[in-house]
Amino acid sequence: MLASGLLLVALLACLTMMVLMSVWRERKLWGKLPPGPPALPFIGNYLQLNTEQMYNSLMKVSGGVVFSTGERSKQLRRFAITTLRDFGVGKRGIEERIQEEAGFLLEAFRDTRGAFIDPTFFLSRAVSNVISSIVFGDRFDYQNKEFLSLLRMMQGSFQFTATSTGQLYEMFSSVMRHLPGPQQQAFKELQGLEDFIAKKVEENQRTLDPNSPRDFIDSFLIRMQEEQKNPNTEFHLKNLVMTTLNLFFAGTETVSTTLRYGFLLLMKHPDVEAKVHEEIDRVIGKNRQPKYEDRAEMPYTEAVIHEIQRFGDMIPMGLARRVTKDTKFRSFFIPKGTEVFPMLGSVLKDPKFFSNPEDFNPQHFLDENGQFKKNDAFVPFSIGKRYCFGDSLARMELFLFLTTIMQNFRFKSPQTPKDIDVSPQSVGFATIPRNYVMSFLPR
Repeated sequence: MLASGLLLVALLACLTMMVLMSVWRERKLWGKLPPGPPALPFIGNYLQLNTEQMYNSLMKVSGGVVFSTGERSKQLRRFAITTLRDFGVGKRGIEERIQEEAGFLLEAFRDTRGAFIDPTFFLSRAVSNVISSIVFGDRFDYQNKEFLSLLRMMQGSFQFTATSTGQLYEMFSSVMRHLPGPQQQAFKELQGLEDFIAKKVEENQRTLDPNSPRDFIDSFLIRMQEEQKNPNTEFHLKNLVMTTLNLFFAGTETVSTTLRYGFLLLMKHPDVEAKVHEEIDRVIGKNRQPKYEDRAEMPYTEAVIHEIQRFGDMIPMGLARRVTKDTKFRSFFIPKGTEVFPMLGSVLKDPKFFSNPEDFNPQHFLDENGQFKKNDAFVPFSIGKRYCFGDSLARMELFLFLTTIMQNFRFKSPQTPKDIDVSPQSVGFATIPRNYVMSFLPR
């Protein structure tokens, strides 16, 4: 009893000291930090957040999550950008891959024969196959069971980040990964994706030809061989698996979810759908496949795609960043190690830049002559040095998939337009549109 009593006293004393140190540190910074409500030790402003509406809460306070920074981030980012370009991203090579995949997607939609379907996995299979051809060197058959399992795991993980538990996990992952709850299923799904990537890496290792890289994994393995004598190298198996997983995941969910939200918005606004059809028929016609260069003559379609991205706001809080050194921002002080969110949604919904930000309206990106109008507040891919380097691939996919599908089909909902709910199902670290069914009717 005495021993347990002494242990309790010691724990309480340690906790008290840690609280006092935390309070002392906060007092030192009072008046220097950016404005916001007082924070509690350790948990900060978490109790003041509404986890069901995390985006709106964080617009009033601040918080963060940990992501990679420093030299590792610089090296891996630079390598990924260069390698993606080597495999055609931003060039004619990747356009042909997207066009080919769009052809497979059209066949899949034709096979539904106008029945009402959930388009989720139709879209994710097609979009995922584009990035798969880069990172794995090949596409998957749409009926491949392992492929469908991967897509379900990715979708589950992506949707989890929009839940209140997902937000807790992101903020307190070191604790929550050891507690029971739905985060354990998400962790299992991410582990399943990681295991799949690791298996692909092993296959590539066995058949690697250093003089002829077949995909992103081969290129990384070759770089690993070149740097095997460098004790500080960032090119090792763990980083290979995680970088490949990041590319595979991000290259699937964001674009496919944007398209899914876009179809719902077009059914809600049939007048917009009709104008896109008219522009496609006039510029492209029905006898050839859309090309990326067509967008220069299709300002309305470009405006619609931009407005889908703006309204959909897929990653409203961006990816958190960590301040790498003590920083003066305007008249405020941000200490080294502070994690900050670039609140992209606050810009995409800013009434100073968009006249009616809560409404879906392609006119936000059109001038008085009906020509496409750029807007500095259009930042779905983030801004600065850490912007999404897959933006060029995403832009090309969104244009080619949308125009190819709409060239061949018109959309039908079982609901009337006024009854279609385009508000998101959930908004957290990701925005998730509501589940729905639709019919693809041949034009």
